[in-house]
Formats: sequence, structure tokens, C-alpha cells
Amino acid sequence: MRCDYAPMEGITNYLCRNAHRRYFGGVDRYFMPFVSPCKDRVFTKRELRDIVPEHNEGVPVVPQLLTRVPEDFLWAAGELKAMGYREVNLNLGCPSGTVVAKGKGSGLLASAEELDRFLDAIFSGTDLTLSIKTRLGLRQEEEFGPLLEVYNRYPIACLTIHPRVQKDFYRGAVRMEAFRAALAMSRNPVCYNGDLVTAEECRTLEAAFPGLDGVMLGRGLVGDPALGRKLRGGEAADKETLRAFHDTLYAGYCEAFGSAHSAMSRMKEMWFYLMGLFADSGRQAKALRKADTPQKYERQVAEIFRDLPLRQDNPGLWRDVPGWPPEK
Repeated sequence: MRCDYAPMEGITNYLCRNAHRRYFGGVDRYFMPFVSPCKDRVFTKRELRDIVPEHNEGVPVVPQLLTRVPEDFLWAAGELKAMGYREVNLNLGCPSGTVVAKGKGSGLLASAEELDRFLDAIFSGTDLTLSIKTRLGLRQEEEFGPLLEVYNRYPIACLTIHPRVQKDFYRGAVRMEAFRAALAMSRNPVCYNGDLVTAEECRTLEAAFPGLDGVMLGRGLVGDPALGRKLRGGEAADKETLRAFHDTLYAGYCEAFGSAHSAMSRMKEMWFYLMGLFADSGRQAKALRKADTPQKYERQVAEIFRDLPLRQDNPGLWRDVPGWPPEK
């Protein structure tokens, strides 16, 4: 079963993708955090840093676009094609309130008719391979029936379904029966995304849905970078490899940002998930969060790798943090 790395804003940029590919692998495709083209028809410097081919050499990547305007999508797709990309992913899953208010992301799921017009325009306007990441709807899972009828009219390379609606954000259980029905009715290949953080959970899903084309893992791969490798029978992460991964990524951020303080802030986002790999990490996790200088941060990281053993059971302790997941 194929394993895709989900895009996570602020975490899975080109530095992270390159470091993950180098030290862990096990991932078939890395999906880029979305680019949101607008009427100005220019990529920002930040967007270009992430999508230029020279920053993704040797890494199988798929750029993702977020827009409700077909002309903007087609402009961006044309620019990506000129860079050598052959597939573009359409983001119809982002549940952010500011995104949805503009009718983008899962906001475009409000009207099956508008979605149909949008897809007709982009599929007829490009010869690139197009895939889609979607939710079940805005408010109720029953909305997905008419949406799936629309999807079935188009040659979608892969329909990645996160079985929640927009109002769920990332809270509560995924709507697995709705996903089961969608998988049975889809005329396009289907990939599953949502709350998979261990190899055992992935294998259980694969056994339950043998017709599944693949899984897309986000937080699971951030919290356990070896997860894709483990799905293929490979080894779990060891501290030496984790330290090398960390140091390469931290050094890359220091260079890219020109600031160790900014690099520290970015790394803390990843540590929220990574800390679940370590046993008895409460005190060190708190100290790491409170570190307010790169020197304090580096001392805490050294202490974690020196003193804390890796957990022998399944990772994913971050799922038990009060107030998780955040609404964003």
C-alpha cells in the first residue's frame, strides 16, 4: 500500500522533506504545503523556496494548490508544469475558518454545483495529472453523496479522503462508516487520511479496506519519522538517527532563516510530536518549551537524547495532551 506524507504548514517544508528522505525514507510521495495562487499571478519568495526543483532533488514531491478560482489554479499549474512537475494536488480539505470564509479549502464543498464547475474548468484546462484531498463536507457527512457524484465525473488520479467534516476540525473520532461507503462508491482510487500514528493502526486499516490505494500520514510521520519504514518491515527509529535528523534540520533552519532563534521556534513545533517517542519525558518537554534562547534549547535537546530512553510501546503520546488538537 502506498504511503504519502501529508502536507503540514510550518513543518513539512523542503528542509524537512530532504532530511526525512535522507535518514528514514519509507515514503512514496511527499505532498507540499499548499500554495494559494491569487490574481497577482506570482509566487511569493517563501513559496518559491519550497517548490523550486533544486530544493527537491531526489525527493518525490507533489505540489498542492488551494484556490476557488479556476484561472488562478490553471496559471499556477502551468508554472509548476514548466518547472517539471507532472501532478498537482487540489486542497479541498483545509478546515481553517479564514480559508473557509473565502470559499477555499473545505469551503468549496458548500456547493456541489460550484465544485462541478470548478473541476470542469481545471480538468479541461490542463493535461497535468490532478489529485484531490477532501473532507466529507461542511456540516454533515451526508453532504458527501452529491460531492462524490461530482468527483466520479472526473479522472482524479487519487481522491484522498479525510473522513471528517469541516466543523469537526480535527476533533472527535473519524467518521469511518462514511469513509467505507465512499470507498465503495468512488470510481477513482481512494487514499485514507486521518489519525493514523502507528504501524499497527495502518495495517488494521489496510486489512479492513483491501481496496484502498494508499494512506496519507501527517502527524503520525512527524511524531515517528520511521513510521513509513516500519510499514515496510523496516527498523524503528534509534536515537543516533533521530539526533542526526534533528541536527541536520536545525542547521538547515539556522542557515535558511539566518537566525538560530527562529530555527529554535520552528523546531519546537516538531518537538511537540517527537517527544512522544521518548519515555518519561514530562520534565524535559516542559523545559524545552520554556527554552527562550538557542543555547538553552540546544542544552535541553542534548539532555533529551542523552538521558531519555525511547519508548518500547507505540508512540503518539501527544494525542493525550489536554486541549489537543488545536483548532486551526
